[in-house]
Amino acid sequence: MLQQSTIKFLKDLKKNNTKEWFDTNRKMYEAAKQDFENLVQTVITQYSKKDEDIASLKAKDCMFRINRDIRFSKDKSPYKTNFGASINRGGKKSLLAGYYFHCEPGQCFVGGGLWQPFPDVLKKVRQEIDYCFDEFSGIIKNKKFKTVYGNLYRGEDISLSRPPKGYDENNPAIEFIKLKSFIALQELKDADLTDKNLSKKIVTAFDALQPLVKFINRALES
Repeated sequence: MLQQSTIKFLKDLKKNNTKEWFDTNRKMYEAAKQDFENLVQTVITQYSKKDEDIASLKAKDCMFRINRDIRFSKDKSPYKTNFGASINRGGKKSLLAGYYFHCEPGQCFVGGGLWQPFPDVLKKVRQEIDYCFDEFSGIIKNKKFKTVYGNLYRGEDISLSRPPKGYDENNPAIEFIKLKSFIALQELKDADLTDKNLSKKIVTAFDALQPLVKFINRALES
């Protein structure tokens, strides 16, 4: 679970996203960051019993900086209003599929997969889905997966309007082959963040996602 003070810090930061406010409240930030790090480490320790690929990770290898890259953005707010952790083999900079936890009051979620891969990587995943569609279909239709996620994420601009080169519109897997990212998300309520069962809920979500993660990474490493 996270402390209520961590949630309050993120809410206050959203209202006061300036360097001056952040510097004045740096101690609050450091305490919130440590609280989040403790949670991420707990999740890694618990879930590594089911996925040995993440056993050697430390929370700090997975957590993203709170500073925003504003060089090419119209929004010049200096800080993110969330804490995020990408728990992948190799850490947050890994190009492999993995697990993700996003902590932002009002917009929290857990899940993962593979987000916006490079073209050569995307080509490998599409080919694996095409060649092994029965297996892929079984993964996303599995009761455990559907209970947690319902389906793969289908947000705006996540899919091509037409089949990619080399694929026919009548391919039974075409709706998945057209995807540009392969992720699944489960929304969390703010109340979940301070609940004693938060780490258990995250681990349960990761466990439901693991077959998809392994399927994608097999394609990338073949």
